[in-house]
Amino acid sequence: MSKASRLFQRPQAAELARRLVEPRRFIQVVAGARQVGKTTLVQQVTEAVGLPVRFASADEPTLRGPEWIAGQWEAARLSAGRDGGILVLDEVQKAVGWSESVKRLWDEDTRARRPLKAVLLGSAPLLVQRGLTESLAGRFEIVHLPHWSFTEMRAAFGFSADQYVYFGGYPGAASLAREPGRWRRYILDALVETTIARDVLLLSRVDKPALLRRLFELGCRYSGQVLSYTKMLGQLHDAGNATTLAHYLELLGGAGLLAGLTKFSGSAVRRRGSIPKLQVLNTALMSSQSGYSLTQARADREFWGHLVESAVGAHLANAAATGACEVFYWRDRNREVDFVVRAGKRLAAIEVKSTRRRDSLPGMAAFAEAFRPTRKLLVGGDGIPLNEFLSQPVEHWMK
Repeated sequence: MSKASRLFQRPQAAELARRLVEPRRFIQVVAGARQVGKTTLVQQVTEAVGLPVRFASADEPTLRGPEWIAGQWEAARLSAGRDGGILVLDEVQKAVGWSESVKRLWDEDTRARRPLKAVLLGSAPLLVQRGLTESLAGRFEIVHLPHWSFTEMRAAFGFSADQYVYFGGYPGAASLAREPGRWRRYILDALVETTIARDVLLLSRVDKPALLRRLFELGCRYSGQVLSYTKMLGQLHDAGNATTLAHYLELLGGAGLLAGLTKFSGSAVRRRGSIPKLQVLNTALMSSQSGYSLTQARADREFWGHLVESAVGAHLANAAATGACEVFYWRDRNREVDFVVRAGKRLAAIEVKSTRRRDSLPGMAAFAEAFRPTRKLLVGGDGIPLNEFLSQPVEHWMK
């Protein structure tokens, strides 16, 4: 993390701080993709709380075991003062049997009335969630940490909307924006490869790792586009099947890389079986593999249009990851809507335009007639300016 990102405090820090100054009640889980600032945020908060802190990380090339967690827990007990202490376990999902070990030790402290508090950090939200629901039901609260928003990158690094669309929301890479080649290698080597190798392949059963990697590359190339699993398999030239691709897409989404948005429908069953719309969760993943500089990307109208749409989609998808809303797309024959957002009973249809051409929106009209959305929004072109849309939380546009 750069100095600017270490000094900048994300809004989720206030919520975590409030929970940690309360009497011991729940394990605090900070979950998010790699390099979104989980460790920095927790360090900022725990330093301000004023209790003894024991910080340990399981992010090693080889997996840790239950004995490692037990040793760290005992050390935190010994260092805690009369008012308690805080144990922080970073990349906890890397430890074998971590959820069972944490459950046993947390329950021991509860019975003994020890005031030791625990904070767990994980870079693979899907894997963390599985461990929590399997063993720690009723014992935890989650602080979801999504990719950095445009407002955060602008405040911390002075990014313009165009810079955010191209360079995305990785704070650790922001200082390399003036060196495009170095920035690209950092994204691909330090973020993408590390995430796939250590947050996906090391922790999940993947029978075809080469297929998963090619699926990720394909998803970045076709982000913002609806692509059937059959067409994906044709592009990937692999003897896999749709079920395998759907599973791998779920793993990539859980690691904060690539999601498959489902088609909006009145039936949940039909949504689950729909063709996915590929969506990067951080546009840096898309532009770093394009071979374009920012200037070249802006000059290619088709590519820039996909990148702008992906930036809007990432903004929405990251809000969905925190539970703020649900995000879909809609298509009926040749009519479509880029994004459909649902929050409670409120429904918004969103179209994205990267130019000022006055194209008609037959998809929007057809969707409005069928589903009566609360809001119909055009982002870019003659509609809401892109920087304005990205500057507001999704909840703002659902009012």
